[in-house]
Amino acid sequence: MQPTYFINHGGGPCFFLQAGPLRSAFRLLEDYLTAFAGTVPEPPRAVVLISGHWEEAVPTVNAGATPSLLYDYQGFPPHTYKLTWSAPGSPALATAVRDLLGSAGIASAANTSRGWDHGVFVPMKVMFPAAELPLVQLSLQHGLDPATHLAIGRALKPLRQQGVLIIGSGQSYHNMRGFMRGDARVDHAAEAFDAWLRERLVDGATRDRALTAWEQAPGARQAQPHEDHLLPLMVAAGAASGEAGQVAFHGHALGKPISGFRFG
Repeated sequence: MQPTYFINHGGGPCFFLQAGPLRSAFRLLEDYLTAFAGTVPEPPRAVVLISGHWEEAVPTVNAGATPSLLYDYQGFPPHTYKLTWSAPGSPALATAVRDLLGSAGIASAANTSRGWDHGVFVPMKVMFPAAELPLVQLSLQHGLDPATHLAIGRALKPLRQQGVLIIGSGQSYHNMRGFMRGDARVDHAAEAFDAWLRERLVDGATRDRALTAWEQAPGARQAQPHEDHLLPLMVAAGAASGEAGQVAFHGHALGKPISGFRFG
């Protein structure tokens, strides 16, 4: 059975894809993502990825056979609007995702025209540069309710037995003002929230309960002023509900702690 993962996708489309101080700041994360495929216990047959950059009224699958790339950012160098990553979509897997959600009583929808946002193609271009694995993106649901997204993940668990890799792509720290402040001092709130995540997420017996109440964690709202980049974690964790977790990555970028996790 495949494990599930929560990864940090790096905070911007050019951090991993051009030379400069921002890339250097994210070097440890880039190294982890570059080596990621070699850490998966068995080669996946496909990927279902939940990005912090797509929300809909109900969970929505990108059901296109050949999705384009959605350059959903502004102010980056010209070459970042010419990036390519040509992995195929999978309408059949998109249907399977919807069937599982429906069986769990969760309404869903399909979109065949939306491109993959940078929460998909930037990390996947680093992790799986050959672009051969079929991929289906699944949206978050408006309201960003933790329990709802844990339930979405639980509904998708059978995919793991079919060789499908479930990845949540977001940021364990996502306060852009904090990132860009350039303050070299220790950010105690950020460190406290990251430490809370690393402690709570390894225990499969209590993880769902802790994540449902994540706002009560120390430093939570300083690290996540708006939780869109944290909610992919809920889906990935829910897909391995009750199973042990581990810290797959821990480091710092622009002075802030960031961590990634593996479940199951």
